[in-house]
This record gives sequence, C-alpha cells and structure tokens, in this order.
Amino acid sequence: MIQVFVTGGTFDKEYNYITGELYFKDTHLKEMFQRGRSEVEIDIKTLMMVDSLEMREEDRAIILYNCAKTPHDKILLTHGTDKMVETASILAESGISGKTIVLTGAMIPYAFGTSSDGFFNLGSALAFVQVLPPGVYVVMNGRYFNWNNVRKNRQTGTFEELGENASAPIQPM
Repeated sequence: MIQVFVTGGTFDKEYNYITGELYFKDTHLKEMFQRGRSEVEIDIKTLMMVDSLEMREEDRAIILYNCAKTPHDKILLTHGTDKMVETASILAESGISGKTIVLTGAMIPYAFGTSSDGFFNLGSALAFVQVLPPGVYVVMNGRYFNWNNVRKNRQTGTFEELGENASAPIQPM
C-alpha cells in the first residue's frame, strides 16, 4: 500500500474563467490514478490545499506528523514546486527512517489538460516510490533527485541536480 498525501500546489489548481485567477477546489488525484489505469493499492488523504509559496511552519508540521505516523513505508506527497525542496529537507532531517518519501508536483495545473506535466510527474513518482530505497526524494520531469541535491531552475521551469551524486535522467531503451 502506498500512502498518498495531497498538500495542494499547482497540481490541483483550477482556473476561474471570470477573474483569471487560479484557485483550489478539490484534488484531482483520484481521477488521475483512474485515468492512468493504476492498479497500485493506494490510500489518498488530503492534508491541505495550499500554494507552497503560502505554506507555513504549521503546514509543514502537519505534513511531517502524517508522514511519521502513517503505517505505510512508501509515501507519495503532492506539493507545490516553489517550496518542494524545503519541505523535502524538513522531512529528511526529521529523523523519519525506514520510509521512502517522494515529493512531486506540476508546473501547469492538471485541469489545463494535455499541456499539464502533472499526469507525467504523478506516474513517475508512483513508479519511483515503489523502487527507491528508504529516503526522501523529489521526482519531477521523469527524474528522481536526492532531497539534498536538487533545485528548481526558475529560468527553465525544470528541476536539476546540484552536484554529481544525484540521479541520472532515464535513458531510452
């Protein structure tokens, strides 16, 4: 069983056609897993619906508490990309052991359809959480990164490693 925790972020944003603003209504995760025909046993729990730029210490404490308390040792966490690395750092430095925790998100809301990277990132995260050893990872753009060796490149809109000891891109067969 994989524990899936929802925290919000661009992943779950909706577009208000009248005001032009993005907002939260509900998570799209259940629909995404169904559309992807996932047969993996999962438990989805919404912890919050927050833009990561507005995430507070109290929000991260809720995430940490739930990751520590879940009986499952594989955790997939959807999160806003702007502060994803900070939350990964807090989780890694918390002392939680024996669990594989993968954080993922999207640069474009799932509700925007085929232009969203959310569907691809969710599928990648679901695969990586099943095969990576215990630890905390960020999964974006088809790659996994160790929590302490990743950053969001704000010029390209992708995630990249900081040094030489992170994951390599998936190579075509």
